[in-house]
Amino acid sequence: MISFFTEGVELEEIDYKKIKNWIVLVAKNENFSISNVIYVFSTDEYLLKINKEYLKHDYYTDIITFPYSNNSKIEAEIFISIDRVIENAKLFNNSFKEELLRVIIHGILHIVGYNDSTENEKKKMRKKENLYLDYFFNDTKI
Repeated sequence: MISFFTEGVELEEIDYKKIKNWIVLVAKNENFSISNVIYVFSTDEYLLKINKEYLKHDYYTDIITFPYSNNSKIEAEIFISIDRVIENAKLFNNSFKEELLRVIIHGILHIVGYNDSTENEKKKMRKKENLYLDYFFNDTKI
């Protein structure tokens, strides 16, 4: 099950069914399955509060992922700042939709084992993000 919620923001024209199917296919391609994933789209301030309270970090971020399983069945909560998505879309000259999808799948990639602490890890993560974004936008079967 994949659920989407908002906290302090409104999103329009989101094809949640297509996104859910895409997330399931990406997980399957990485040899995982989705048990229960909850996405919460929020403001910077809401995500900053979570970042401070649970991670002891005092800075804005685009995503915080809380994985609740350590096996091949993904259970997680993923919080995404829509304010950061908008800002990053402008910064990287992407559409809002592309940047939102990138962050959505970035969370799943973290859960299945990809990291982005080093430059090499960031390159691998970005390569996977781009691959799966291509699948989404071109309706490519994984």
